[in-house]
Formats: sequence, C-alpha cells, structure tokens
Amino acid sequence: MYKIIFRKIFITIICLFVCQISIAQNWEVKLLSNINTQNPNSSFWKNTSSSTYPIAIAAPASFLTIGYLKKDKALQQKAWSMVGSLAINTAITQGLKQIVKRERPYEKYPTLIFPDEYKSDYSFPSGHVSTAFATATSLSITCKKWYVVVPSFAWATGVAYSRMYLGQHYPTDVLAGALLGTGSALLSNWLTKKYFNQKSK
Repeated sequence: MYKIIFRKIFITIICLFVCQISIAQNWEVKLLSNINTQNPNSSFWKNTSSSTYPIAIAAPASFLTIGYLKKDKALQQKAWSMVGSLAINTAITQGLKQIVKRERPYEKYPTLIFPDEYKSDYSFPSGHVSTAFATATSLSITCKKWYVVVPSFAWATGVAYSRMYLGQHYPTDVLAGALLGTGSALLSNWLTKKYFNQKSK
C-alpha cells in the first residue's frame, strides 16, 4: 500500500515540475511576493526554518537511544524507519535538485523577491520542507496520538511557510517538498516493516 502511495506522490511531484516549466509562473511569483517582504528578518520564522535539521536528527536519535537502552525491538524498528525516511528523502531531494536545476526565486526575480541569505544550491524541491514533513510523518506513524500528530504537522507547515517568507522557495518547491517528505516516510515505514518481519522469521 505504501509503495503505491509513494508512486502516486512521486508522479504528482513530476507533474508539479512539468507544470512549473510549461505554464506561466505569474501566480506563483505573485503569491510568493505577498508572503516575502523586502526585509525578511523575523526571528520567529528564521528560527522555525533553522530548527528543521536539529529536530530531524534529534527525533530518530532519541528513539534509537531509548529503544536500545530498553531493548525495545518495536521502538528500534520505528527509529530505523525514521532514519530510513530521512535517507530516502535526502537522496531523492538532492537528486531532483540536480536534475531540475531551478533557480532560486530571488535569482530570477531580484527586484520582487528578497532573501534572508543567499544560497548556492537549487530551488526545486525544498530540502527544508521535505525533511520537516518526513520527520512529522515519521513521528505521526510512530506515535498516533493527536498531541504528537497535530504539533508535528503544524511545525512542518510552519517550516514550509518560513521558506517562502525568507524568499528561498517558490510555492511549488514547498508543495513538492511536503509531498516528497511524506512519501519518503511512508515508503521507509513499509520497507522497515518488511525487513524486520523477514529478520524475525
């Protein structure tokens, strides 16, 4: 089931890529310019954005540590699923960046979009957003409680907004990142279950 979901998500990402090449981007630039400001220096959105990788690393590291200290096989499996989701997500995100090679919005529209800092890598898809959604989805699979699911996705959505506010990504970069991160977590969960089930036989 997860494999089919991931395939559908990946096809959607490819469609987003094709659409952002083949149709006018006026709506996207207009939306982005409404979110971005000439001086995007909000400490809240900067901190939200910069929290992505520390949280993404801390979450599986915590579960792994607790899982091995308590010798809890189920928790270990969930932790490795989280690690796998980040690995899958990073590989596909970086691969797509090199294939698509989309300019950052402030490079193409320097008089409309203003970044908080200048980056040397490509724009599509957003690595911060894909990582945040991979983490949020993994946490939601690991602990299906509303007080984990809601804050996790609220944080990931905040990261998505922050990347546009800071002038780093187009809306389609962010949407593709969200889909990719979610799909990576679902695929990793499916693969990890399959691996641990075979190992236990």
